[in-house]
This record gives sequence, C-alpha cells and structure tokens, in this order.
Amino acid sequence: MATVVIQKRPREKSTSYVITYKDPNSGRKRYYKTFRKAKDAQQAANDLRYLLDNGKVASVRKDNRKSKLLLTAQVCELLEQEWVEKNQKGALSPITLQGYQGRVNQIIEVFGNRILCEFTQKEILDYRNMIAQNTSNANANRIIFVFKQIFLCGERLGAISENPTKDIKMLSEKAHERNRYLLPNELARIIKACQQVNSKHYLPALIFLGAEHGASKQEVLSLKWSDIKFDYHAKGLICFFRTKNKRERTEILMPRTREALLAWRNHLNEMRAKRGIKIKDDRFVFCRLDGTRLKGFTSGWRRARKLAGFDDLHFHDLRHTFCSNLMLAGANMKDIKDMIGHSEIKMTDRYTHLTDARKVALQEKLADHYNGKQIAEESVNHWWEGTQGNT
Repeated sequence: MATVVIQKRPREKSTSYVITYKDPNSGRKRYYKTFRKAKDAQQAANDLRYLLDNGKVASVRKDNRKSKLLLTAQVCELLEQEWVEKNQKGALSPITLQGYQGRVNQIIEVFGNRILCEFTQKEILDYRNMIAQNTSNANANRIIFVFKQIFLCGERLGAISENPTKDIKMLSEKAHERNRYLLPNELARIIKACQQVNSKHYLPALIFLGAEHGASKQEVLSLKWSDIKFDYHAKGLICFFRTKNKRERTEILMPRTREALLAWRNHLNEMRAKRGIKIKDDRFVFCRLDGTRLKGFTSGWRRARKLAGFDDLHFHDLRHTFCSNLMLAGANMKDIKDMIGHSEIKMTDRYTHLTDARKVALQEKLADHYNGKQIAEESVNHWWEGTQGNT
C-alpha cells in the first residue's frame, strides 16, 4: 500500500493538515497538498492513496526519467511554454496563442489544484456539457481541444498512464451556426455609428474588411501594410492569410474598403508627425500610434453596434454578410467557397437558402422585360428582410 501521511500543524489561530507521500519511483518523501479541515485532508489522502496503489501515474517517462505527480496547473504552465515557443517560431499566431491561453486560464481557475491523473472522463464530459449549455457547442469544443492538449502534454511528461480525453468527440456545431447578416442600409448605419466612438479612425476599415471581404478577426489583426497594394490597376489588391486552415486568398480591394484603409493610414502618419512619436514597428495595419499591434477592438465594436441598434451582432457576422451579399449578387456556391476561404463546400451550404433571392431578382427582371419598367428594388429588399427571421 502506498505511503501517504497527514501531518497536523497547529498555528496560533488555526490548524493546518499537510499531506505528504512516498514517491513510488524514487522512494523520496514529497509534498502533496495542505488543508484547513481534517476531513478534507483525510478524503484527499484516501484519493491519493488510491491513485498510487492502482498505477494511475505513469511509472517511467518516455525519456526514461522517473515521473512524479503533477497538478493540472503545473502541466498547463509547461504547455503554455510550448505554445509560446511555437509563437516565437511563427508556427502559432499571436491571436491563436491568446485564445489558447484564455481557455487554459479558465481550466486552471476550476481545476488547477487537481492532480492530472485523477481526472475521469465523466468529469471532463460534465464540464464540457455545462459550457455547451451555458454558452455554445463551439465554446465547449474549444475547451475540449485545450483539455486534449493538456493531457497529451501530461503523457509526454509521464504524469498519466491513461488519457481520459482520448475518446471524447467534438459536439456538433451545426445547430448553433449563426447566419446573421446585414442589409446594405444596416451596414451604412453601423459605419455611421463608428463616428461616435473613440476608435472612429480605424473601426470603419475593420468593418468594411469584414463585410466586403469576409475577413475574420484574426485576419484583420494580422494584416500588414505589405499585404495591400493600393495602386494595383487603380483599384488595389489585398491578401489575407487564415491561420485556422492555412489558406491564403487575394482579392481586388472594394472601393469603400480602400478609402477607409487610406484614411486610417493618413491619420496614423499625421498623428505620428504631430506628436513626434517614435515608431517601434510599422508592419501591422491596425496598431497604436507607436506601431504596437492591436490585440483586439472589443470595446469600440460593442459601442458602435449598440449605437446602431445591433445588440446581438458579432464581428464574425460580417463574414456572413459578405457571403450572403455575394449570393444575392449572383455568385454560386463555389465562388463563395473560394472567396471566403472555406476548405470544404459543406461549410458554405448554409447560404443555399438565399438562392431564392436570386430567383426573385430574375423574376423582377423578366417582369421588367415584359412591362418595359425598371425593377422595383423595394420588393426585393422586402423579401430580403423577411429572410432575416428565418436564419
């Protein structure tokens, strides 16, 4: 039977109970945890003894070095170091790193003091289901992804003998897909609202990149001035790289997007010259006056959408705006797939319901041909608004 000892340590105003154990590999005495209540210490000691007696800890690491019990927080810290190194080598984008770190911190807050090898699959599934119920399947899947990375790291460290996340599958996100998109007049409304927020100089460019080019948050924050050619055939050219699927796409700059980007660049140059600011980095499009890249724009975006009357509008919905308007303008599914950067056509299938809008436009043109009248744009817009409630 494993050796687990509870030491009672009286203090001036309280008593603590320190648990130590004998490492089955080295035979050395090691510290485990400290508790304020005797019953909590006894329960923890029993759980630890069970783990040691039943070989829940891997006896030898892959590099032939003996292992020891590791807390979840300790494994998370080592995993974060690996991610930071990948980021420094360019294998992991700063935005992705930031997202991973946020979810790791969430896990540490709840499970940080737990020994990694004492987790059960049911416990992880229960936590995943709670996240899915309170937020969405997509968020639950992101948490599970990070859990899987934590336990893979635990395997490499020899901290576990069994991986409870190995057979956990991702939840379907189909039922939680958002199809919210903006009509042209709604897009104009939120652009107008940008003039009342502190980020008014760069937020319009961000919004146009999302609505007119389908750029994601990661794509716009990673965008560099070298990715944009303003003088290409007097229109301009822009290149996006999506780290999520490693796909690159190049498009002609839309007029309003080009105008907003040039206005932002002119503002940067004017303010830097006016204040004599020393530039640290001049690569990224969306940055502070010293060139430091923006990590986000949540505050300005939330303020603008609230002023425009869109409380439930996500920045990602601008990608849906781009795809939906492409479909309504006459593009087919393959066109949309290529232009948005989807890796598979099934990701684009959510926009098939908008093919009816194209039929409406064709019927209006046919009526115009017979009657010699101009298309009544209001009738198409009326149908279009009706689709919003069905998405």
